[in-house]
Amino acid sequence: MKLRGTLIGFTAILMWSLLALMTAASGTMPPFQLAAITFAIGSLPGVLLLAVKPERIKLLRQPPKVWLIGIGGLFGYHALYFTALRNAPAVEAGLIAYLWPLLIVVGSALLPGERLRWFHVAGAVAGLAGTFAIISRSGLNFDPAYLVGYGAAFLCAFTWSGYSLLTRRFEAVSTDVVTGFCLATSALSFLCHLALETTVWPANGSEWAAVIGLGLLPVGAAFYAWDYGVKNGDIQILGAASYAAPLLSTLILTLFGFAEPSLRIGLACLLITGGAMLAAKEMIRRKPNPAPAE
Repeated sequence: MKLRGTLIGFTAILMWSLLALMTAASGTMPPFQLAAITFAIGSLPGVLLLAVKPERIKLLRQPPKVWLIGIGGLFGYHALYFTALRNAPAVEAGLIAYLWPLLIVVGSALLPGERLRWFHVAGAVAGLAGTFAIISRSGLNFDPAYLVGYGAAFLCAFTWSGYSLLTRRFEAVSTDVVTGFCLATSALSFLCHLALETTVWPANGSEWAAVIGLGLLPVGAAFYAWDYGVKNGDIQILGAASYAAPLLSTLILTLFGFAEPSLRIGLACLLITGGAMLAAKEMIRRKPNPAPAE
């Protein structure tokens, strides 16, 4: 059961590594419109399950704080993420957004019963150095053309790390509630789109495929897989594996032509990924507890 949960959770990491590629390939659809459509698609697996097993609808009854944290995390993260990739180069915005594993490790070290160690600080410094390598495209001169994109990516990282740390308190909540989070996020995004944006539809079949792919995988199935994985699998292994996401995302973007290989990007990727792994040193090296003697 634990191995199965871990493997299912790992598929979420693989799907999230496609998020930047599919967002970049989806055309020029405004961020809130894109979130509204993709989260509506992402809710379909859960909606179908509830239609087949209506008795599970009662599992959606959760305290208001569960809904606030869940919707705030999903809605806030993706609104900021799509904004970032619409206003800055995809690989750079994606790498900044993927500071969230590092922020989770450093943040968890400050929780009651935990200690902030030297490698947490060293990892954070490495991550910041990698971020500086991204935003200083012209030496020490910050390029203001990407200010909105970089700023949204930073907020994105803090939003998802905050959401992840807060949801640790609700391990008993059923994965079915993710369906409600997706539906509510889609509705909120649609209202924001009507109020703030001009509708832009995909220009061709490949852009439509990217939008549908977003909804089915990184903005859909990934959330169900991650929720199931962290509740039923080995969360230490999943946490360590998540630090590969920025590296995988950058490699995929470069492979599909959305980024040019460069020493600066390679250095940034190394610093951010390596910093996150250094900060998680204890978790990665932690040995599983031995089974109790019969």
